[in-house]
Amino acid sequence: MTEHIPDWQAICRIDDIPVLGARRVARPRGLEVALFRNADGGIFALLDRCPHRGGPLSQGIVFGTRVACPLHNWTIDLCDGQAHAPDQGCTPRFAVKVDNGTVYLDRHELATLATDQTRPGAGPARPAQSAQSAQSAQSAQSAQSAQRASAA
Repeated sequence: MTEHIPDWQAICRIDDIPVLGARRVARPRGLEVALFRNADGGIFALLDRCPHRGGPLSQGIVFGTRVACPLHNWTIDLCDGQAHAPDQGCTPRFAVKVDNGTVYLDRHELATLATDQTRPGAGPARPAQSAQSAQSAQSAQSAQSAQRASAA
């Protein structure tokens, strides 16, 4: 089995990531990667998706080597992507390298890691409605409204 040798891609300068904050990195496929910077200057990279309900971790609060998801306050470890007890779950972690103030991510991981994950849609799920059935429902509502108006 061949060992993967990282092909590092320069992403940004370390100063482009706010201390105790994050910066999002777009990819050709899949959700963004969130680069985090803690108070000690450590740089971490996770998929920008909480394992609980898909919240954007990049909008969370960084403390130590953890980030709190902004949706439900799940705590995710920046080193390995694991949720802290009592919560369970994991978000993918990306290899990161900092050299001479430049932050690098592995080009292969950016292209292939967790590209199938999506962010959940907002609002309640509704079954798809065809244009014809939507028009029929609208006609029925109009007829009911006309009957109520004539009865009054």
